Amino acid sequence: MVAGSAGKQSTVGDVMQRRSFCKTALAAAVAAALPGCGSESETAVETGRRIPAISKDGAEVSIESAAVQELGESLDGRLFLQANDGYTTAKRVWNGMFDDRKPALVVQCANTADVVNAVNFARERDLLVSVKCGGHSLPGKSTADGGMMIDLSPMRSVDVDTAALTMRADGGCLLAHLDQASLAHNLLTTTGIVSHTGCGGFTLGGGFGRTDRKMGLAVDNLIEATVVTAAGNVVRASEDENPDLLWGLRGGGGNFGIAVEFVYRLHPFNPNYYGGMLTYALDRDFLDFYAELHETLPDEANVEPQFIPSEDGTRIALVEVTWSGDHAAGEKALAPLTRFPGLKSGSLGVHSYLALQTSADDFLGYGRQYYLKSGLLEELTPAALDVIEDFAPRDRLYASWFQHLGGQSARVAADATAYVHRDAAFNFGIMYVGDDPAQNDLARTQVREFYSALEPHMMGFYTNLNEDSEKKTWGNYSANYPRLVELKNKYDPTNLFRLNANIKPTV
Repeated sequence: MVAGSAGKQSTVGDVMQRRSFCKTALAAAVAAALPGCGSESETAVETGRRIPAISKDGAEVSIESAAVQELGESLDGRLFLQANDGYTTAKRVWNGMFDDRKPALVVQCANTADVVNAVNFARERDLLVSVKCGGHSLPGKSTADGGMMIDLSPMRSVDVDTAALTMRADGGCLLAHLDQASLAHNLLTTTGIVSHTGCGGFTLGGGFGRTDRKMGLAVDNLIEATVVTAAGNVVRASEDENPDLLWGLRGGGGNFGIAVEFVYRLHPFNPNYYGGMLTYALDRDFLDFYAELHETLPDEANVEPQFIPSEDGTRIALVEVTWSGDHAAGEKALAPLTRFPGLKSGSLGVHSYLALQTSADDFLGYGRQYYLKSGLLEELTPAALDVIEDFAPRDRLYASWFQHLGGQSARVAADATAYVHRDAAFNFGIMYVGDDPAQNDLARTQVREFYSALEPHMMGFYTNLNEDSEKKTWGNYSANYPRLVELKNKYDPTNLFRLNANIKPTV
């Protein structure tokens, strides 16, 4: 067993010192949260005052201060209330459109026992619960006003077993931790395109990335998980133990509990890949070329255009090319891209895969304003290309792009995992990225107009990017939905975990 990069383990002295500090800080925060209270914890408890919060059904509730203090003292991690120094940082999420939300409590969990304590506390008091790993939920489901945020970010150890070709990762890991640990051994599993994304939400929703055509989706590489259920039980899910739960975790999102550990399958991978970035004039000739090229590309090829306006007011396609295989074979297979007459600039060569995986981190950084609508396409029909050509940005606030699917991920049966859309060849996204909240309304309107025009050509959507109605969410699971409801009834019958692409229980 080879250990990955996870930081130092705390000593007993470190833990005791941290607990002492946290108790003092928590006592002050409880006192500050209660009008008329002093700074000592005894005063806060004696008053019988309560801390306002929100129930999972949206009702106003309150939490007894003594119980809050008891929860904080039970943790190896930290509990933040709104009066705490550090609360603003602790509650932070990626999408700035939702960063003004204020949970009543933020529980930063150091281990599985902390997660169990937080879940039990929330269930017993019927609190609204959000779960944060990297906080990357585009529709803001990592946070909620007045709720309890259960934050896994301190849980970030990774272990790579080079003999078994597996990687064990804590539920708070970011995709960067997975990439760094595996690539150090010339191994890889499918991860996404922004390295500060949390592995939990990414994996449980399906997991698209630059290697899914060769290696399968993240859910296809998930071979085991450990989950804290709504009852506070710690349950292992694998092919041999609770296989029904493993099936549901492979695409069913956070509906069945909080995943505190994942085990992934690893694949041999050269950390220097063949590919690059090519720029084309965006016109119908290019769109037809891309549609035809897709039909001939082998699994190793991942070719993803992004459509943006250029500085001179024309429209261009920036095409990211990744080849997950032998470099010489990639040069031959991808040659049509460099011969196409519309090529304006760029070249293909050998590059660092880790550098590619972090290349969007700054542009898609924390705190910016994000809005996205996306949908899955089975093929690029002339009618669908008409819409894309009409709406591709010229003077709009959004960009649009393809995620290239198919290959190995399409060879998995639709009912083999909860993720059902195995026939999808592309995920097409329409995304606004900005820094001025005053533009948000206009940006949302523009994105929705494009999406509405293209939606009739779509076969569903990727739940990780979902902001749609419950009815559409349920329909998106297609024939797998009844089985998911059975799992929800078994593992979360009161719908404690509802801030997700939610499956409602029927018990």
